[in-house]
Amino acid sequence: MKEKILKARPGMPILFLFILLYLAAIGLIILGGVLLDNGSNIGALPLVVGILWVLIGFIPFLGLKIIKPQEALVLTLFGEYTGTLKKPGFYFVNPFSTAVNPASQTRLGQSGDVDSGGSSSKHVITSDGSNVQINMAGSKKISLKIMTLNNSKQKVNDVLGNPIEIGIAVMWRVTDTAKAVFNVDNYKEYLSLQCDSALRNIVRIYPYDVAPGIDTTGDGEPDEGSLRGSSSIVAERIRKEIQDKVQEAGIEILEARITYLAYAPEIAAAMLQRQQASAIVDARKMIVDGAVGMVEMALDKLNENDVIKLDEERKATMVSNLLVVLCGNKDVQPIVNSGSLY
Repeated sequence: MKEKILKARPGMPILFLFILLYLAAIGLIILGGVLLDNGSNIGALPLVVGILWVLIGFIPFLGLKIIKPQEALVLTLFGEYTGTLKKPGFYFVNPFSTAVNPASQTRLGQSGDVDSGGSSSKHVITSDGSNVQINMAGSKKISLKIMTLNNSKQKVNDVLGNPIEIGIAVMWRVTDTAKAVFNVDNYKEYLSLQCDSALRNIVRIYPYDVAPGIDTTGDGEPDEGSLRGSSSIVAERIRKEIQDKVQEAGIEILEARITYLAYAPEIAAAMLQRQQASAIVDARKMIVDGAVGMVEMALDKLNENDVIKLDEERKATMVSNLLVVLCGNKDVQPIVNSGSLY
């Protein structure tokens, strides 16, 4: 179902008209009463008309609608979709029209969708731990503002089977009010569930850190993709995954960002030790590479300037001593030989 913009009449002239009719009805009641007091039977007619209008004259006022900027109102008439009011202003529509918004009583934990207070509400904890607030009296208007959905952190296994905790923030807005209202039962809950589903689907493709032999792009070739090192790419894939799922709900996903990423508590300590060991190995490798380069440079300089000629055994001893000095963790205490070298 596609959105249809409703062309409604301006509400201000209609409001003045009905106020004048109410005043006229009061005048008819007074006139009828005066005529009846004077013994004229004709006073019954204006009296009945005035009382009848006072009793049913409030019905047209139900058709007056106020639309604020970045708001929309989906209207149906006896079960048939008549259109959507989106332009800000004061309008008059069929007083028997009904505003429809299945998600009016649902408030997710997000910006732009919080309760202003004054209405009774209750909190519901879903199976994934998300906190959903349900208002007992909510507005039927649909917000067209950009909102940020921040669901609870999810515990997911990465491609290597390591449990991790991850959270995302999704920026979204409603672009087609008819699809949002009629294509899904509750577009807010639908969006929340699809965000969690897409997050799990994408995270299972990546390792937490770069791992050899892992294909994260689907081209059959191993790459260096990871959740920690490729967060922007992962977030974009999550955004596209969510967009594909909520397209039929009239929702546009503007951006998705990873807000929290860590190993699950049960393996966090072990993974920290693993990262520390890997960092130590990498640092030692850099030290050894630098030391070997310095030893080679020293030998080349000695041979080039004919400072001293060393046989292979002496060269090996010199290389061993230099490597110990350059690669050691502590300062070396040299022993000076004042006698013959041999």
